[in-house]
Amino acid sequence: MLPTRILRAAHGVPKKNITGFNMRHLKEATGTPRYDPWERTEAWRYQGPFTRWNRFKNGFPGLGIATVAFAGYCGYEYFFLGDEHHHGEGHH
Repeated sequence: MLPTRILRAAHGVPKKNITGFNMRHLKEATGTPRYDPWERTEAWRYQGPFTRWNRFKNGFPGLGIATVAFAGYCGYEYFFLGDEHHHGEGHH
C-alpha cells in the first residue's frame, strides 16, 4: 500500500473521486418525486370495484353460500339422520 493512502486512511480523509461523481448527491436528487404525472391515470386501480377488500371478496365467489349450506347439512345429519351402523354388533 502506498504511504499516502495509509496517511489518508489514518486521518479519515476519503479518497477523492476523479470523476467528480458524488453518489450522495445523486440519491438526494432522485428521491421520491413530489408530483407523479401518472397518479391520476393509475388511481382507478385502487378505487371502486378494485379496492383491496372487493378484490378479496370477489376472489372466492360462492364461498359464503357454500359454507352455510355445508353447516346446514352437517346439522341436519347430526340431528335427524340416525346412525344405522352400530359398532358393537357382529355383521356376519
